[in-house]
Formats: sequence, structure tokens, C-alpha cells
Amino acid sequence: MDWEWTEEQDLLRRSLRDYVRDRVTPHVLAWEAAGEVPRSLFTELAQLGVLGLRLSPEYGGGGQDFWYTVVLLEELMRCGSLGVPVAVMAHSEFATMLIERYGSPALRAHYVRGAAEGRLIGALGVSEPDAGSDVAGLRTRAVRDGDDYVINGAKLYITNGTIADYITLAVRTGGPGARGISMIVVPTDSKGLTRRRLRKLGTHASDTAELFFEDCRVPAANLLGAENDGFGMIMSGFEGERLVLSVMACSHARLLFDQARQWGHDRRVFGHPVLGFQVWQHRLADVLTRIEAAEALARRGVDLYVRGRPAQSEISMAKLFATETARYVASECAQILGGQGYMEESLVGRLHRDALAMTIGAGSSEVMRELIARANHLIAQ
Repeated sequence: MDWEWTEEQDLLRRSLRDYVRDRVTPHVLAWEAAGEVPRSLFTELAQLGVLGLRLSPEYGGGGQDFWYTVVLLEELMRCGSLGVPVAVMAHSEFATMLIERYGSPALRAHYVRGAAEGRLIGALGVSEPDAGSDVAGLRTRAVRDGDDYVINGAKLYITNGTIADYITLAVRTGGPGARGISMIVVPTDSKGLTRRRLRKLGTHASDTAELFFEDCRVPAANLLGAENDGFGMIMSGFEGERLVLSVMACSHARLLFDQARQWGHDRRVFGHPVLGFQVWQHRLADVLTRIEAAEALARRGVDLYVRGRPAQSEISMAKLFATETARYVASECAQILGGQGYMEESLVGRLHRDALAMTIGAGSSEVMRELIARANHLIAQ
């Protein structure tokens, strides 16, 4: 859908489009084969001034609002590999944003500045083998011992987990439930931390890890905010994370549609272009309608978020609808390509398998429906 962008945002978009075309897209297949993006991606984005778009200028960030993140996401998504923007967002929007908001001046000076400059790579460590969307059920424990915390437990499905220099980690410092959770920054060279890379069906350019903490000792000064205040910090970050997923899903679906439409004009069957048949004209009309609706919901969520308005329901709707639309669009667009849509060498084939994770990350579709129901008085007493 069309949107009114500022001149500065348009300039940023053009700069990013050139960069992605020349420096990212030619390498994504190699990065997917390697299972990670190179550190040079972070340093180059930092040199462009976009790695810390929303971080404080005091620590090397851009001090911009979320609309600039939308531009960054939409242009990164053009590379055709979902893992690339996932790795960048996990670093800048997820892991580092919490340190920016709640960290001490010393933590911000070291980690936020290092993140904005691309010298340090971050990861957010919340999900566990027995606690994903149920954040309040996490078990990894940190016990105070003098000037340190000693951490024991495990984390699962952690984006950037094997390439990160620091983990913004959710731990249990108190009793059961939401009130016993804290956030602490763990350097990945800490003794007692081991990491194992996981193999996934998609988003191959973004590494995903399982983390193990065995008597891992971390300075107490690395605690974010006050002890046992971590649950609120995690929740405060979820709105931004869900908007990130919403925008990525819309861009993902739009790229799939563009590929399928071109194929429909170029590919001939029974002597006619595929889009000479009404069935595919109508199916792609449905696809485009869903994409436009998803983009409108996502834009609405971003607008409320930027203006500081309560938006949990609208953002949950955007995340739910956009990510489920991406999966629907991926299936439809893979179908029109036939066998080509099932090939790893095909962009549509790769986008199809990448779409599978979108309805899970940053809160599953089921959690989004529950949040929408609670916010709109849909639960009978």
C-alpha cells in the first residue's frame, strides 16, 4: 500500500536499496549455506548509520522512530533471505534495546555503543525448553553470590546465539511466576556458558542456538534495572518485536506476490500464459487483497506505537494477520510455480519454507488471539 514518507526516509530507502542490491543479495545463498551472516554485515550497516536507528545518539545510535525501522526492514527483505533481517533485528531491536532502556550508564556505554558501531553482536535469551510464549514459566536461575550472579539452566531457539558477543538474558532471581524474573547481560566468553547451533527448516542465514549455563558467573553490575523487574521489561519489548514481525511478514508476502505474478505472465501452459486462466487470476487477486489488508493493519500498529498510544490489541492483530497472511501467500505462490516452487534454488521455494516460522516468533498466533480477546472483552466470566 502507498504511504507518505518524508524526504529523509526516502533518501534512506534509496541508499539501503543500493546497498542490499550490491552487498547483500549476491551473498545470501552463501550465508544460508554457512548458517549465519558475517560480522561484516553488522559493521557495514553501522557505517551506513542504520544498525542502531532507534538507539540513543549519546551512544552512537540514530535516535529515530520506528518508521525508520520499517524502511530498513522493507529494504533488507528485498534480499530474499528472511534470516538476514532476523539477525539484524535480534541484535538491534531485541537484545540491545532492553539495555538502552534499562541498563546502567556503564552498560549502555559499553554494549549499546558497541552494538551501534557493529563491534559487538547481541542476542536476546528468553525462550527455554519448557517456556516459550509462557515467559513467566522460565526456569533458568541466577543466584546472587557476592558481587556476582551464578546462573544455571538452558535457553532454546536463541537467534544469533552462536555469533553473539553478549546475551540479554531472562533469569529467575525470585519465586515462581512473573514477579521473580530479572534481566542480566551475559558476555558470551563467560566461563560456564556453552552454545550449540540448531538446524532449522528455514531462515538459514540466521543462526539459532541452544545455550547451556553451568555455574556461569556474571557480575551483578550487569543486571538491568532492579532485581525481579524483568518480566515488565520483556513485555515492554514485545510490542516492538511484534511490529518487526508484522512488517517483515508484509514485505515477505509482497516479494512472493511479485515473483508469482511475473511467473504467471512469463510461464505458458497449454499454449497460454498461466495468468490467462481465470483460476489463477482470481487466486492472485485474493493474495493481493490479503497483502493490502495486512499492510494496513501493520501501518496502523506502527502509527499508534510511534505516537505512544496504547496499542497492544492493534499490534497483536497486525502480527496475527500479517504472519498468517505470509504463510497463506507463500503456499499460493509456491503452487502457481508448480515444481519450481518446491526447489531450494527457487526464490519462491526458499521464501515458502522461511514463512513457516513467522506465526511462532515473538508470540505465537494462539497467544495473539488470546491478547486480542482479553483486550476486547471477549472472555466471558
